[in-house]
Amino acid sequence: MAIIDLHNKNPMADGRQSENALLVRRGVQQLLRHMRHAAIAEMTLRNGRRADLISISDKGEIWIIEIKSSLEDFRVDHKWPDYRAYCDRLFFATHAAVPLEVFPDDCGLVLADRFGAEILREAPEHRLPAARRKALTLEFSRLAAERLTLAEWALEKFEKEQGG
Repeated sequence: MAIIDLHNKNPMADGRQSENALLVRRGVQQLLRHMRHAAIAEMTLRNGRRADLISISDKGEIWIIEIKSSLEDFRVDHKWPDYRAYCDRLFFATHAAVPLEVFPDDCGLVLADRFGAEILREAPEHRLPAARRKALTLEFSRLAAERLTLAEWALEKFEKEQGG
C-alpha cells in the first residue's frame, strides 16, 4: 500500500475512516509528536486487530489510541479490549461532538480536533511482558521503515513525472 497519495487524499485512509476520525487522528498525532512519541497509524497486531494509532515514547512505553468518531462508532465496537495485551496504556480519542461519559474509566481519554489534542484522563498502566514489548517494537520499526521506503519511491516517481 502506498503511503503517499499525490492527489491530496489521506494516505492511510482505506475508506473505512470518516472525516471526523481522520481529523481526530491528525490532532492526536500532533499531541504525540509534541510528547516525543513516534506514532504509526493503522498497524496490524499479531491478534489480527488493527490499532488506529500506536506510539512508542522516548522511554519505550507503548500506547494504543483507539479513535471513535461518533457515539455509534463506540457502541458497535466490541473489539477494543483486545488491544490491552499489546500496549502499556490504552486510550480512546474522540472529538467534542461525542459524549465523553460513554468511555470506560479504565482507559485514557483524549479530546482532539484537527489542530491538536488534550489528554483529559490518563490511561492506567499495565506493563507489557518483555518478549511482547520486543516483538511490538520490532514490528513497529519495520513497518515505519517500510512506509518510509515507499514514500521515498513515490516521491522519486513524482519528481520524474514532473521533469525534475
